Amino acid sequence: MSSLTLGEIVKHLNQRIAEGAFPLSTPAAVSGDESLVITGLASLSQAGPTQLSFLANSQYRGQLQTTGAGAMILTEADREAFVGSAIVVSDPYYVFAQLTHLFDPFNAVEVGIHPTAVVSPHATIGENVSIGPFVVIEDHAQIGDGAVLISSVHIGRDSVIGNKCWLGHGVTIHHGCILGQRTRIHAGAVIGAEGFGFATAEGRWHRIVQLGRVVIGDDVRIGANTTIDRGALDDTIIADGVIIDNQVQIAHNVKIGAHTALAAGTGVAGSTTIGSHCILGGLVGVAGHLEITDRVHITAMSMITRSIKESGSYSSGSAFEKTADWRKSAVRVRHLGEMAAQIKGLQLALERLELQLGNQ
Repeated sequence: MSSLTLGEIVKHLNQRIAEGAFPLSTPAAVSGDESLVITGLASLSQAGPTQLSFLANSQYRGQLQTTGAGAMILTEADREAFVGSAIVVSDPYYVFAQLTHLFDPFNAVEVGIHPTAVVSPHATIGENVSIGPFVVIEDHAQIGDGAVLISSVHIGRDSVIGNKCWLGHGVTIHHGCILGQRTRIHAGAVIGAEGFGFATAEGRWHRIVQLGRVVIGDDVRIGANTTIDRGALDDTIIADGVIIDNQVQIAHNVKIGAHTALAAGTGVAGSTTIGSHCILGGLVGVAGHLEITDRVHITAMSMITRSIKESGSYSSGSAFEKTADWRKSAVRVRHLGEMAAQIKGLQLALERLELQLGNQ
């Protein structure tokens, strides 16, 4: 999208609101020049005269006096602080997020099947699909309407790719996995590889065939080089609206509830269930066979070794400090057992002394 007027942008927003796609409480409105041409989006500090920016937090209202933006996305309460034209909405940050799709220069794709793609004659291909170079689609796979497979994507047999899914460079979807509608998976992600399942006998590891699938809901986002293993017997399940960052590992039989977010480097061990609307910070580790309830926030680099039954924020580990101080603290931690025994001994001695004094 090269350029749009403010009036065209607002028309697009209100059409999407009317369709129920944007959950805004009131329609968008232009305040100022509807014919002002907008060529892109930018931050308050970097925006130029043909760019649109936004103010999501009123405490930064003073920056409206210095920004070079040609127009702003604002609430009615902040409108009076900006002298230029504006789009007035109830939630500026959400509207800005939606307009990034409209102004994405790489949003357009060419519908059709690239001549280097290998598509099984037994696969089902929907309408208006874009299948890029060196894509492989195996027998009985189903590709939904409007799906985009950028390049070198591999779709295993009997897999189902929902309508309007977007799969980036080198994504692998193993056999039998299911993706809901509008799911977006970035480069190098692997969905449905074998879980880490082995039995031991006579001191050796013996592979257990993983017979389950990965089932992913609608509107899920999966980051680059993330891996989600198929279930051993039951399915690994990622519910609607989950967002998963880059380089996350999700093991077999894990279940993640709707609209939960996992930040980069997080690892979830097998057969753990995570509720809905949870947030796991970067590099969080979750042990296997646990249950985490809804609306739990786990801060970065925490290690979760027990189930969490109550919503709220949880942390583990220690905050950073100067190296010299950290070394002193580490020494003290190693002696905590001895210190606890000494304190208990002092407590008993104090109790005996108080008893003696009381008997005098």
